[in-house]
Amino acid sequence: MAKVAFLGLGVMGFPMAGHLAAKGHAVTVYNRTAAKAADWVARHGGAAAATPAEAASGADFVMACVGNDDDLRAVCLGAAGAFAGMKPGAIFVDHTTVSAAVTRELAEAAEAAGLGFVDAPVSGGQAGAENGVLSVMCGGAEEHYAAAEPVIAAYAKICRRMGAAGAGQMTKMCNQIAIAGLVQGLAESLHFAEKAGLSISDVVEVISQGAAGSWQMANRYKTMEEDRFDFGFAVDWMRKDLGICLDTANETGASLPVTALVDQFYKDVQKMGGGRWDTSSLIARLRKLG
Repeated sequence: MAKVAFLGLGVMGFPMAGHLAAKGHAVTVYNRTAAKAADWVARHGGAAAATPAEAASGADFVMACVGNDDDLRAVCLGAAGAFAGMKPGAIFVDHTTVSAAVTRELAEAAEAAGLGFVDAPVSGGQAGAENGVLSVMCGGAEEHYAAAEPVIAAYAKICRRMGAAGAGQMTKMCNQIAIAGLVQGLAESLHFAEKAGLSISDVVEVISQGAAGSWQMANRYKTMEEDRFDFGFAVDWMRKDLGICLDTANETGASLPVTALVDQFYKDVQKMGGGRWDTSSLIARLRKLG
């Protein structure tokens, strides 16, 4: 078993850190809001630290799941950052969805400090984190990934190295691009069924058995039908991720016309007050349009 620090106890990080403790790892947690760290310790044991550096002190692995590029820099760098507290040879594993550029920047900083760095964004949402069945896509040196993978396995259904530093983030972008189009297509299909006077349950039962079937259809059609949108990844975070996708597409020359369009649809949902609704709320926008 390893000595592990976990930085960031949001809807994803809280249960992920819990799975590490349940597997017998010695876990120290850090969260910007100290009360949440205290709550985690009350539930799972372990210890809480006042700074990322303190949490990382003596750890074999330091996991992070925070908000964005700036948040990640804040927990990594500076006198109170994790890199300052990590022992030589320790490995930093970043589960945040951030830009590949900041990943490469921090991987270089880690290497200069004698540390390993694995970018390891996740897919599966809050339910996947709670049930320990996340998909984890990783970038970094082979030896760092090989060392970290057995620890990541505490909350992973699948974990795979996709290439050098930044490759995990690039793969996560592929994931978000695919989801954006799928959810919009599902929203339009259900909206069309409603307008046509069809039973959504009957429609889904039939078409889900063919080429139209998807995880989104199986897991979200009923809550979409019932206008319930508190079952997963928030629109605000999806727009952050799609912004990263579109910025990277401009850099690489990739064409993402559907992604760009769906990003604007999510902007409409935010204007409706749905920033914290889950991504399936695209159907609410269609219903508002009539």
